[in-house]
Amino acid sequence: MKTITFIGNGNMALSIAKGLKNNYKIEVVGRSFEQLNKFESELGAAAEKALMDNFNVDDKTVIFCVKPANVEEVATRITGRARVIYSVLAGTTMQKLKQNLNSHAVVRCMPNLAASVGRSMTTLTGDEAFKDEAQELLGTIGTTLWLGSEKELDIATALAGSGPAYLTLIAEALADGAVKQGMKRADAMTTMRGLFSGFGTLIQDIHPALLKDAVMSPGGTTAAGYGALEDGNVRAACINAIEKAYKRATEL
Repeated sequence: MKTITFIGNGNMALSIAKGLKNNYKIEVVGRSFEQLNKFESELGAAAEKALMDNFNVDDKTVIFCVKPANVEEVATRITGRARVIYSVLAGTTMQKLKQNLNSHAVVRCMPNLAASVGRSMTTLTGDEAFKDEAQELLGTIGTTLWLGSEKELDIATALAGSGPAYLTLIAEALADGAVKQGMKRADAMTTMRGLFSGFGTLIQDIHPALLKDAVMSPGGTTAAGYGALEDGNVRAACINAIEKAYKRATEL
């Protein structure tokens, strides 16, 4: 079984490792064994563990999961030349990665937290020679899409990478609205979760506008609620959220 080496042991590394653990051996590199042991415990599977100082990456397939601001500092702690580095660092360019990390190839990828349940929407770009491998590797944690430029990847980061946070806001607000009108909290949460589960399937094959039209009858309940969302500028706020997140990604 092939080994995948994670440099960094944060939430994203753990989410991806959970998706990969049934198909690959997991090796994780971090700053302390205390954190590495916690990672292994939460992973729910055995993992090879190593400290970052002087760690040799020769011929390894690396998933690079440190904070963007720590690239230079981490680069001084590792030695050797990796076979390929898959970077999940938001906004960190191929140029910066290649300047600081020694690797035969670099691929930028942006999964999201749904990787832990095999449902990530992961966008990719980088060295074309590794396109097929990248899609196969990250395909074990969900859907992949290879993009033609780093700009598109940064936009996709704002949409799919950050998107789960936006949807949690919508989900919580809708449940709160039901509670405000008199529904029990537990029932509101169960109903909301069922809504998201079913909608997630429908949206795969049907355009959002067609779904909306199928639900909204003239003068009905959906039309009333939809009008309230438009009054609250929800559409404009969502568009603005992508713009702000994209711009922030390019600043990191």
